[in-house]
Amino acid sequence: MEFFRFSKESGTKINKFNSNFVMSRIVKTENPAHIGCVYLETEGVIGYHQAILPQLLLVVNGEAEVCGEDKVKHKIKAGEAVFWIKGEYHETTAKGDLTAIIIESESLEPVSLMKLNENIQGDF
Repeated sequence: MEFFRFSKESGTKINKFNSNFVMSRIVKTENPAHIGCVYLETEGVIGYHQAILPQLLLVVNGEAEVCGEDKVKHKIKAGEAVFWIKGEYHETTAKGDLTAIIIESESLEPVSLMKLNENIQGDF
């Protein structure tokens, strides 16, 4: 399990073409990707299961606790992401209303574009 940031602070200022915005790059895939948006209410759960494909969960709004196979719970909030490799068991529990994007693809490698986040809290 790896943690990443995609917050405004971790992005890059773009001025090409007379633009004025910040972009946080997330992933580039060579294979098809499944992309979905999930909505969990307080204490809503994406149950403990095995990742069929490499999977990236990006928290857009709210906070959650996530765990991998070690079942150690880690806090994650808006602007942060967690990546599980194919076959890794994991779970997500919302700590309030939560909106997240889930991306799954055989060729998913967020480390190539996103900044690692080593400040995720765990084992609390």
